[in-house]
Amino acid sequence: MSDLLGRLRERGWRLTAQRRVVAEVLDGDHVHLTADEVHARAAQRLPEISRATVYNTLRELVHRGEVLEVSTDGRAKRYDPNAHRPHHHLLCARCGSIRDVHPTGDPLSDLPPSQSFGFTVSEVEVTYRGICPDCAA
Repeated sequence: MSDLLGRLRERGWRLTAQRRVVAEVLDGDHVHLTADEVHARAAQRLPEISRATVYNTLRELVHRGEVLEVSTDGRAKRYDPNAHRPHHHLLCARCGSIRDVHPTGDPLSDLPPSQSFGFTVSEVEVTYRGICPDCAA
């Protein structure tokens, strides 16, 4: 579980009702919602929340390093609350669903020195693509 709300409380982030509901919507494992999906779910809990407030809150959460912004194949950006646990993504090429995966091994060490071209690599993003069980059925 990402425990986004707990992390925000620990950091002393001022949790207005709007910020709290956005954090609650995002909290959990395998959460990769678009901004519009976050807004729709937040509005179910707090009908007066505006789309602008959701977008501003998401931007702030990304800026603070509490949420990752995930872009895949030109689709809408998605927001991932699992920003503090290194992981990769498994993406369905048909429906766009995303799952967090934690394979063993270190992708940084998988890059042979001859292939780094002198770069000092500091992070790796891996996306596995395929078809999810629902789309395959």
